[in-house]
Amino acid sequence: MRDTVVTVVGAIGRSRTFVRIPDSQCRSPPARPLSDRGLLCRESRQVPQLVTRAAILAAAVMLMSAPGLGLAETREDRADGDANSQANNPLANLRALNFQNFYIGEFTESNENGFQTIVRYARPFSIGDTTWLFRGSVPFRNFPTPPDGEKEFGLGDADAFAALLIDTGDPALSFGIGPQFTFPTATDEDLGSEKWSAGLTNVLFDGRSRVFQYGYLLTYQHSFAGEGSRDDFNVGALQPFAFYQLGEGWYLRSAPIWTYNFENDTYGVPVGAGVGKVITRGNTVLNFFVEPQVSVADDGPGFPEWQIFFSLNLQFR
Repeated sequence: MRDTVVTVVGAIGRSRTFVRIPDSQCRSPPARPLSDRGLLCRESRQVPQLVTRAAILAAAVMLMSAPGLGLAETREDRADGDANSQANNPLANLRALNFQNFYIGEFTESNENGFQTIVRYARPFSIGDTTWLFRGSVPFRNFPTPPDGEKEFGLGDADAFAALLIDTGDPALSFGIGPQFTFPTATDEDLGSEKWSAGLTNVLFDGRSRVFQYGYLLTYQHSFAGEGSRDDFNVGALQPFAFYQLGEGWYLRSAPIWTYNFENDTYGVPVGAGVGKVITRGNTVLNFFVEPQVSVADDGPGFPEWQIFFSLNLQFR
């Protein structure tokens, strides 16, 4: 009698293949009679079952590890990727505390150097159904002062803005606009403007890519009160920024600030390139970076010829 292949489909859709052989050739206890001409041996169905299970397991592993599907990415990987791409977002909907430092190697039209530390705090808040971001900055300066360039250390003019966060339809794309104010808090007349100023701030941050993020911060302010003997404060500034993620929290960066004084038509345009590292510790994101910058166009005194920008930025999730 010839062997006969029989395929049985179970109730849940699993198929099993058996071989009908004569009784005398069944080397293990028979399962149950199929007919009077032969039995189904348990041994004959073990190999097909193992092959089927192995094929299913291999397909599952390949599916889970497919880069294009991203199924192998863990929840921790996704959280770290989001933290890295949003660590430099000035409109991140998080509380933040920054310690930004500028070592100014040389000022324009001067051989003197200086140092500035800006302590900056930000937090979101709500008004009705709208979401806003408050950001306040207090600078501490060690700058040369006229007429002999003697260094003066003290507090500079504090500033703050409140940006309305516009719903762009994508949480990774941030856009904000709102009022900005500068207050005459300097402890020395040469460390500030001695003016009350107000203006507008506009910020865009595109973090939709986990590899490359970019945007800008645009401000304009004009003085409306203060010391009458001082020049009016009438200044615009544009800070374009770009960040390229290298992996493991490392990234390349560029975030210079271009300034134009409309009162006396002076300006400074630096460029910069630096490197940073993002580290997540629990609910805190630590962002360290250093970025040398050099002026490529300037006119007027008091702008940095070259400087080193380094900082520690903290975000609290």
